[in-house]
Amino acid sequence: MLTPSPTHRLRHSARRPKFVVAATFSILLVLFSPLAYASTGPLNLTTSISGFIAVGLFILAYGLVMAEEQLHMRKSKPVLVAAGIIWAVIGWVYVRAGLPDAAESAFRETLLEYCELLLFLLVAMTYINAMEERRVFDKLRSWMVQKGFSYRTLFWITGILAFWISTVANNLTTAMLMCAVVSKVAEGDKKFISLCCINIVVASNAGGAFSPFGDITTLMVWQAGLVPFEGFFTLLGPSLVNYLVPAIIMSLFINNRTPSPLDESVWMKRGARRIVLLFLLTVVIAVLCHTVLHLPPALGMMTGLGFLQFFGYYLRRSLPRSIERKRTRYSQRGDWRKLESLGSVVPFDVFSRIARSEWDTLLFFYGVVMCVGGLGFMGYLSLLSETLYAGWNPTWANIVLGLISAVVDNIPVMFAVISMSPDMSVGNWLLITLTAGVGGSLLSVGSAAGVALMGQARGIYTFAGHLRWTPVIALGYIASVLTHLWLNAASFSN
Repeated sequence: MLTPSPTHRLRHSARRPKFVVAATFSILLVLFSPLAYASTGPLNLTTSISGFIAVGLFILAYGLVMAEEQLHMRKSKPVLVAAGIIWAVIGWVYVRAGLPDAAESAFRETLLEYCELLLFLLVAMTYINAMEERRVFDKLRSWMVQKGFSYRTLFWITGILAFWISTVANNLTTAMLMCAVVSKVAEGDKKFISLCCINIVVASNAGGAFSPFGDITTLMVWQAGLVPFEGFFTLLGPSLVNYLVPAIIMSLFINNRTPSPLDESVWMKRGARRIVLLFLLTVVIAVLCHTVLHLPPALGMMTGLGFLQFFGYYLRRSLPRSIERKRTRYSQRGDWRKLESLGSVVPFDVFSRIARSEWDTLLFFYGVVMCVGGLGFMGYLSLLSETLYAGWNPTWANIVLGLISAVVDNIPVMFAVISMSPDMSVGNWLLITLTAGVGGSLLSVGSAAGVALMGQARGIYTFAGHLRWTPVIALGYIASVLTHLWLNAASFSN
């Protein structure tokens, strides 16, 4: 029986208001494939009324997700309802067939895999929110603003930082941080801000493609055991090419002048550096749990959450003494600005950080995982696998799926591929990881980073503005694929 192997990032997932292509693709593959249908559960439901109902529900739910901006409805709602109805239909069919245990077992396996990913992402989001609350990102932004870099330098610095930060933080957080810097420094220069936003989106998506923690899709592939932890780093070269090719071309169109430096002082809150170190330690523990102990990485992440809780307890208990020492020190120096800032100090609370996690994204991923798991149990993923990977060369299939991820969210694309379990080499698993990660850069609605910046830089960074540079970004996409095929040719024979 084919059961979905799990996975998750949190990179968040994005809103993609382009439904027609996804719906057409799904309908053609499911209804008009000439290949024999393959069943993954005891019952083959791919040609049944219940199967068509399930596919229709999933398409309808995903259409509502893509129209999130227009409907002002959270994306988790339709997929949660669709997942419930799909599994209810499966349960009803299997009860009538006298096989209730088969459906229950499949549902529990899919749910267990989701829970492992939920815990992993929840801890990662909590640490990111904790660092944000301790003003780690604000400090970085302040440093950049005060330096008074030229426009071209700022373009490269924000792009390079977005590339590297997105290897550990989700592309949404990374892109919004860099956009805030650009908007602050180049206020009023809409052309430059728009160009920087495009560069940031491409960089943040490319940076997450070669790190197991950089994107939900890479995390999914790693946790499924399809590529070893160190194997992802072979995508560093292709990811850099994906970012550098369009960045070099776009930088030639920048009117290089130097804005006036801004006087803005930001102090990180107490314990900020230690929380960053704890996060790095947590990542190391998660990796060791998976590679050495062969236990789920979620174990290491939850242990790291315990460390953060203990550190939060220490910060709360020692806060009065710390404030008193600082008050004395600042009074002696006559540093009245810092002395005044002590009046706004509040205790650190881990659970308030957990509450700020992207619950809509986490619930959306539950809905996607359960919907795809249900369709897979009915036999549709086996059908899709036969159509795409048996009928085509896996390399071409992975390249096309990367292009589709510019329109369809890369999370269900990657989860569907993993659930199909096509017989591919490590090189091809790395290829789909790369293409699904960077394919979303082709359109502004192709990734969470792009959608977020359209809201943050409303009226400046737009769909049409991004579309004008799509041919240049496509050059980077093609170049990154060719680079992977060249540099990692040996991995395709594994």
